[in-house]
Amino acid sequence: MRARAAAEGDYGRAMTEQMSGAAQGAETAEAAGDASGQESGAGEESFHGEHKVPGGKLVVADVTTDGRRITGAKISGDFFLEPEEAFAALAPALVGASVADDGAALVARLETALAEFRPELDLQGFSLADIATVVRRALTRARDFTDLSWEVVHTPVLPTRVNVALDQHLLDEVAAGRRGPTVRFWEWDDRAVVIGSFQSYVNELHPAGVEQYGVEVVRRISGGGAMFMEGGNCITYSLYAPIDLVAGLDYAESYAYLDRWVIEALARHGVDAWYVPINDITSAKGKIGGAAQKRRRGAVLHHVTMSYDIDADRMTEVLRIGKAKLSDKGIASAKKRVDPVRSQTGAPREEIIETMIETFVSRYGAVRADLAPEEIAAAEALVESKFGTPEWTHRVP
Repeated sequence: MRARAAAEGDYGRAMTEQMSGAAQGAETAEAAGDASGQESGAGEESFHGEHKVPGGKLVVADVTTDGRRITGAKISGDFFLEPEEAFAALAPALVGASVADDGAALVARLETALAEFRPELDLQGFSLADIATVVRRALTRARDFTDLSWEVVHTPVLPTRVNVALDQHLLDEVAAGRRGPTVRFWEWDDRAVVIGSFQSYVNELHPAGVEQYGVEVVRRISGGGAMFMEGGNCITYSLYAPIDLVAGLDYAESYAYLDRWVIEALARHGVDAWYVPINDITSAKGKIGGAAQKRRRGAVLHHVTMSYDIDADRMTEVLRIGKAKLSDKGIASAKKRVDPVRSQTGAPREEIIETMIETFVSRYGAVRADLAPEEIAAAEALVESKFGTPEWTHRVP
């Protein structure tokens, strides 16, 4: 059942913990032992996970496994659930599940166990999918943002090619353990198109427009679509983190999870924004931005570009954009500007970026920092060897 906002009233608070054993069925926590690992049986391993539902409540999972299947489970939290008998059915439904089961398989088990309580079943502040998520996060020993020591970097103005090269360099540095988790805000003053790793050069660009406006065409390492970038027309940031930050999440879930802080920052400026799977940030007034990811060797790169004030006419002269893609980019017609962030906030671009930085720092205890000169030099070397070469730019003709 889809989660709804928690309401006041006589709802039974699901604060009592549950325990279930594979051979014992549903039992009391005292009889079944502690799934957090204090009294695990021989050959068993214990896992703990917590999941704060966006706009909802906290869901906690403590599970034990024998390496192949879940042998014990305990679900708790500050959510609301009726009828109360349904609460006792949650943990037993998880026992016996394979440790490799995905979220859909776990939800199916929970749905089957709770079928007898419908139509009276009422979940508020969480959903069965949230239980599946926290169980998967527990089993993969995922880490949360607050488990990591973050730096936030607002780089000086750099050529777009260098910004793109920095994404590869910093991703590799985080993967190798030479740099900690980092969020980096871009600045640039050239005119460029950044195309996705797998996009066709000739299918995405109008050569005449590229030449007329002196556009630098840069291919990035992540997938996704083309970005038309002029100095000050977008807000772009990149996040580099250990892969266990997104452990237990599927791709669609990871996009929304990694940008929760952005939704909060936009809300501070009065923008009601949310994620549309797989990788779009949208609002009641249309699309705001899109995200892309690249994963390698134990680390994830996640970057987002949000439209601040784009010249739509110039963009369509440079990019080959059909009617469907025009709508996807937030253009309802041949209007002159695409400015969802500027028009909805009324705030300067610099102020929006500062709000985003302050939000990230306050939520996750991050510190502000700068890139080392050698990091920028390494990116410049990558431009020479890769990102500035015809071989890379035209690798998909």
